[in-house]
Amino acid sequence: MSEPSSRRAVLTGTGIYLPEKIVTNAELAERVDTSDEWITERTGIKQRHFAAPHETASFMGAAAGRAALEAAGLAPEALGAIIVGTSTPDNAFPSTAVHIQAALGANKAFGFDLAAACSGFIYGISVADAMLRAGQVDSVLVIGSEVYSRILNFEDRGTCVLFGDGAGAVVLQARDVAPEDTKSGAGVLSTHLHADGRLADILYVDGATGRRDMSAHLVMNGREVFRHAVSLLAGAVTEALTANGLTAADIDFLVPHQANKRIIDGVGKKLGLAPERVVVTVDKHANTSAASIPLALHEAITDGRIKPGHLVLLEALGGGLTWGSALIRL
Repeated sequence: MSEPSSRRAVLTGTGIYLPEKIVTNAELAERVDTSDEWITERTGIKQRHFAAPHETASFMGAAAGRAALEAAGLAPEALGAIIVGTSTPDNAFPSTAVHIQAALGANKAFGFDLAAACSGFIYGISVADAMLRAGQVDSVLVIGSEVYSRILNFEDRGTCVLFGDGAGAVVLQARDVAPEDTKSGAGVLSTHLHADGRLADILYVDGATGRRDMSAHLVMNGREVFRHAVSLLAGAVTEALTANGLTAADIDFLVPHQANKRIIDGVGKKLGLAPERVVVTVDKHANTSAASIPLALHEAITDGRIKPGHLVLLEALGGGLTWGSALIRL
């Protein structure tokens, strides 16, 4: 008698939304005491998208979610849950997720937001994976949506040049996987989450929501964040590989949080990964916090780099500090 199959969360669709307005480094230098050379050398960023007044976290998240559902061939009314990672919600409450639910017409889905800063998408994947494995729902829309342009301090050139706006989404659906396919079959293999509140004061926002400009701003000790980032992220990646009996050589692509090209390069180098196996979009989008991984993942899937069967490793670090990784076979 064969062993029973087990449920796994399989990624079946991706979608994104980027605001129409693109702000280059040169344009930003007209407003801030900086230059294209200064920004590019330190971060790898060349441009970012800034949201118009109507482009809120829910507006962008709904657009990205709609595209992901279409790619997955899943009707909104068949959706089981919506999880949104955001640090810039439309309101303190109700959640951005329920605004998106209404916009999509996903009336049978429940929804909630996750506050894990730049790690929000990884946290969302982990929660969705657990719900799908447990049989609580059969499909989950996981979204990262951010409007950081409204919480930036344009008097602080060390932070305001780093961030942009946008949204990315994925659809995860439950699939039965036979025991013999647990390593080779598609789906989320494992997720690994961490936090250290002792480091909360090196990256935070002292209030605000993303619907309109407010007095509260993002505050960051860039030197300290960088000091912790490479080692913590590399550790989370190693943790995922060890948990699945794999090595870095088994990874087809690393899709990291797009915070800074130097951090991305540092993690890739620590893992011994060739540059072409690391997806980089920070030059075009800047740091879009919880939206950065789904934006990068979507690009690599749609341009044909990431294909069915590929083993993809996601990792992120954000304010909290929070960090984590997810290993997914497409």
